[in-house]
Amino acid sequence: MKSLPTLFIGITLMIAFSFTGLIVMALIQFGSLEPVAMEEGEPLYPQAIAGMAQMGREDYIRLGCMYCHSNQVRRKGFGSDFERGWGDRQTVARDYILQNRVLLGTMRTGPDLTNVGQRLSSEDWHYLHLYDPQITSKGSLMPPFSYLFENRKIDGEPSPYALKFPPGYKKTPKEGYEIVPTTRAEALVAFLLSLKLNYELPESRFSE
Repeated sequence: MKSLPTLFIGITLMIAFSFTGLIVMALIQFGSLEPVAMEEGEPLYPQAIAGMAQMGREDYIRLGCMYCHSNQVRRKGFGSDFERGWGDRQTVARDYILQNRVLLGTMRTGPDLTNVGQRLSSEDWHYLHLYDPQITSKGSLMPPFSYLFENRKIDGEPSPYALKFPPGYKKTPKEGYEIVPTTRAEALVAFLLSLKLNYELPESRFSE
């Protein structure tokens, strides 16, 4: 019984040291990082997303996209990220400092999306991919998100935002109808297009 106070103190100290190592040291290491310009007069990077892209990011989280897609380019020698064209440099801590929740991902059932806005810059491509991934990526394991689109009757002129299906696609809307993205789909695509690793940082430059 006399050893209980000593045991309690030991456990308390262990928790305190663990907290210091995990939280305080991380703040010391990363808390001073700020956006930086590579040359005088150039924009600061990374930059925060806003507007529709920020709305889309929140839906990206709600839909659980990060459970199948990562958002980190590993350095050379740690996987084939560069060979797959997922980025021209590795991501580093500074890339994430403006994010209130870092979406590194848990696995790669689908491709990494760190630089998808630069790799796949077509808005139409992303809409088709969300509506039915088999249109753009035959054999994809990604489920369709057709509920993010509206099948509606054409009133007057067709919408310029209506999906443009490839020839031979069997699930086109019936005559007189069109499929258009909802605000949720527009926001999600805006977020995906904002994902670009097209800037250098002092600690991570483009691969030669």
